[in-house]
Amino acid sequence: MNSRIKIEEILADLRSTDPEFVLETIEKVRESGNHLILEGLFDLLHHTELPEIKKSVLNLLSELKSKESVSLLISAIKNEKYANERAELVACCWQNGLQYNEYLPFFIDLVLREDFLIAFEAFTVIENMYGRIEEEVIEEEIIKIKEALKTASDAKAYLLNGLLELIKDIPESLEFTA
Repeated sequence: MNSRIKIEEILADLRSTDPEFVLETIEKVRESGNHLILEGLFDLLHHTELPEIKKSVLNLLSELKSKESVSLLISAIKNEKYANERAELVACCWQNGLQYNEYLPFFIDLVLREDFLIAFEAFTVIENMYGRIEEEVIEEEIIKIKEALKTASDAKAYLLNGLLELIKDIPESLEFTA
């Protein structure tokens, strides 16, 4: 079967009104893992009221391993359509362990601009970040953070001060400790 037709079938299955069938479909997606289906999962997360389906989608997103998934997840976080799911989507970024270093300014902006829950999740993404980041980028972000500290609430100031330390020491590779 043509892979495009298969993807369309899966996306249609995710829109089913039968919760059990939707959960089975999510499991199939988990096993086959095609990043092109992510948009359908974001929509399902946004539209469903059923906690077990939300949990299943979030579990899948937190286990992503495909590098192609990173930009799609970032796009969903940026999309105002998914504003109500933003905290959970940001949490999936640190949970799945993929590399988000090129999005350091984006996550710092989330810490600066969003409510505390989203800011905390974005802080955690940065805390778990690894990969080479240009020195100029780090310097620009330090300036932004210091500027934001001038008007930050106590809770945000705590995160921002932590960020100032964190971004100076982002490891270039993923470090495993026994």
